[in-house]
Amino acid sequence: MKVSLSWLREYIPIDLDPKDLSDRLTMAGLEVDGVERRYDYLDNVIVAQVVQARQHPGADKLTCCTVDIGKGELSPIVCGAPNVREGMYVACALPGAVLPGDLKIKKSKLRGEPSHGMLCSAAELMLADDASGIMDLDGELVTGTPLESALKLTDAVLEIDLTPNRPDCLSLIGVAREIGAFTEPRNKVTLPDVTFPETKTDARDIHDFVSVQIEDPQLCPRYTAGMLFDVKVGPSPLWLRQRLEAVGLSCVNNVVDITNFVMMETGQPLHAFDYDNIAKSKIIVRTAGKPGDAPLEFTTLDSKVHKLDPEMLMICDGEKPVGIAGIMGGENSEITDATTRVLVESAYFNPVSIRRTGKKTGIASDASHRFERGVDPLGTMFALKRAVSLMAQFCSATIAKGIIDENPVKTRPVIIDLSPKALNVRLGTSFSADEMAKILESVDFCVDKKADKEEDGLLQVHVPSFRVDVARPEDLSEEVARLWGYNKIETSYPLITAKGRPLADRLVLRGKIRQAMTGFGFCEAINYNFIRKDACARMGIEDPDKRTRMVEILNPISDQMAVLRTSIVPGLLEAMARNTSKQVDTLQLFEIGKIFFDMTPGEQPEEVEVIGGLITGYRWDQTWYSKKEAVDFFDLKGVVQGLLASFQIAGVIYERTGTCPYFEPGYGARVVKDGLVLGTLGKIASGVGAAFGLKQDAYLFDLDMGSLEKVLPRAIQAVGLPRFPSISRDMTVIVSKRVEVGAMMDAISAFAQKQGLIEDYFLFDVFEGQNIGKDKKSLSFRIIYRSGSKTLTENSIKKIHEQLSQKIINDFQADLPG
Repeated sequence: MKVSLSWLREYIPIDLDPKDLSDRLTMAGLEVDGVERRYDYLDNVIVAQVVQARQHPGADKLTCCTVDIGKGELSPIVCGAPNVREGMYVACALPGAVLPGDLKIKKSKLRGEPSHGMLCSAAELMLADDASGIMDLDGELVTGTPLESALKLTDAVLEIDLTPNRPDCLSLIGVAREIGAFTEPRNKVTLPDVTFPETKTDARDIHDFVSVQIEDPQLCPRYTAGMLFDVKVGPSPLWLRQRLEAVGLSCVNNVVDITNFVMMETGQPLHAFDYDNIAKSKIIVRTAGKPGDAPLEFTTLDSKVHKLDPEMLMICDGEKPVGIAGIMGGENSEITDATTRVLVESAYFNPVSIRRTGKKTGIASDASHRFERGVDPLGTMFALKRAVSLMAQFCSATIAKGIIDENPVKTRPVIIDLSPKALNVRLGTSFSADEMAKILESVDFCVDKKADKEEDGLLQVHVPSFRVDVARPEDLSEEVARLWGYNKIETSYPLITAKGRPLADRLVLRGKIRQAMTGFGFCEAINYNFIRKDACARMGIEDPDKRTRMVEILNPISDQMAVLRTSIVPGLLEAMARNTSKQVDTLQLFEIGKIFFDMTPGEQPEEVEVIGGLITGYRWDQTWYSKKEAVDFFDLKGVVQGLLASFQIAGVIYERTGTCPYFEPGYGARVVKDGLVLGTLGKIASGVGAAFGLKQDAYLFDLDMGSLEKVLPRAIQAVGLPRFPSISRDMTVIVSKRVEVGAMMDAISAFAQKQGLIEDYFLFDVFEGQNIGKDKKSLSFRIIYRSGSKTLTENSIKKIHEQLSQKIINDFQADLPG
């Protein structure tokens, strides 16, 4: 909302400078985003004096002038105005100035004569209508003085960022009313005179020319109309054009400009119809059709065709629609240069109806912006009279006798009982009832004390009709607080000490996972919960897989966000594709988020929280001492093992069975703990990678947060440091390539639990080659022995180690190295 300071002064005296005024408005709840100088286009326009004027040698209508532009500096300027003469003070635009109409002034030559500027008329500077000659300035003037200062052209335009609950301030009068509340002494707004001059009133009665019928009073509770004859449509006077352009509105003609002027002044949108295009002299306010009717088409003033739903409220004549109510008028009844009779509409429409219509048609007009927030239901008549009186004055028109006012649904006044004690408790203040009444009355609330109450008893507050946002005592508390000053309310603290509540277990778990993953060098990714509808097909997932049960979005932003995700995988793969397309070929990403599964119709989807991780690229960059080495499945497995180990989750096995269809065969595994599946990990299949635009291998895991919580140890017991040294022995066996190392580790674990002396064990070497056979592999394990009561010797563990070796040989048909 743009507000001109000079325009505001027509309704209320303002002595504050723009900066102080902006601060006061902001603290009152009307945040000012910026302040612009109204006449900033006059930069580089100065007062100058014509020292010499001579006839242009090559043009009869041009004059070559020598102009004093200040400090004795002379500048040659060629001028075409007939009134230029020596000694006159003029407005001179210097090179670099940009005048209205985007006219850029620069040094040039006109018919061979140099011209270093431009002598301007009042019309060229948008200061008056006179374009017959250059400005002839009077008074005690000094050359070189900026014209803005010399003529005292001071005006500022405030850009106010209004919240949706303050439609009353979508008008100059509304903002003036707010300013009057905090000025000292407090001033009341002076409203413009709306009486019709007798000399402009016609004897013909409006009711003889037009009738208004409201078929849906719930959508249009009030409709008023006035009529003018002998209208002369043309350009608006300069003052009107300046007012509208200052607040960012374009000028059309005097009739339309007056409706826009009154809308900005009062906040009430109006519309002017060409009466001669109103069929059968009727205005019918009705919906576009009945439920089930085929959509109609309607062409608005901007020449765009819109399809009308049956429930949209329309302004119609006796045969056809002539406007979309509260949104925009129709091309079939617009004001043209040939218009002589004008019907002016001022109505109140249901805000919800206007909002729905605006969304469906895609039209966002200044009128709909106000109607959908709520205009003053009692302000329609005032705005109508104001517009009609201005049209009579500036369109040389006469006013039809009488005004149409159809008001089938009366507006009920809002009266609120306000307890001063409750308000003070709510705000932490100590206002008396009289102080509260004074504050509220400053913005036109009417306050009465109830006769049967004590001095500081209950107040009865009559809410003005333009404050559609005030409906309860809490709203009045907000009014008192903002008008008195939020910054004046002292900070207070509760009398009891606030006790903190421990974080939920899930929040703690998320934090620990983030800490662990970032410690592994991963970056957290945050993806939308919405994905493409064909995500499952791209991953090779088919029915009856649970992940195909997707929840469709009724109004998706795009086809890329058509359904709720049932897997965290697509988001990570797409993040990888975006990065690799920008030559980021090494990535470590993880994401914690929810996936959603469609349940029975009408029920909320099932939400499951998961964590996913992805790695691709190289373990390290190439240097003079090392070469690039690509990551593989075991890097990913190491990350999952490290993550689970950080939570003290032991005894996890990795099964090849039951892996996901988007993993490469033989390169996937399930993560299982005590029969509970925690998640999966593997290498993304080449076909799936191609579907997501990947050009290099990707390895990915996903774990279920709920399952992780179930296997977290309830307590962790500390043990003392070992007192006796350990002793380690190695064991190398040759087995078939089909033998899983995990199964051998499980066998060693079972043996260790029985013996009690095996503290740790791990695989430290794998070898494959022709020396041991084509389908064989050599595995080397290190077994660490330790006793809690004595120092072990080689002889004390020899027998145990031989038993372990023999068990491995027997269980896995292993051979010892030759």
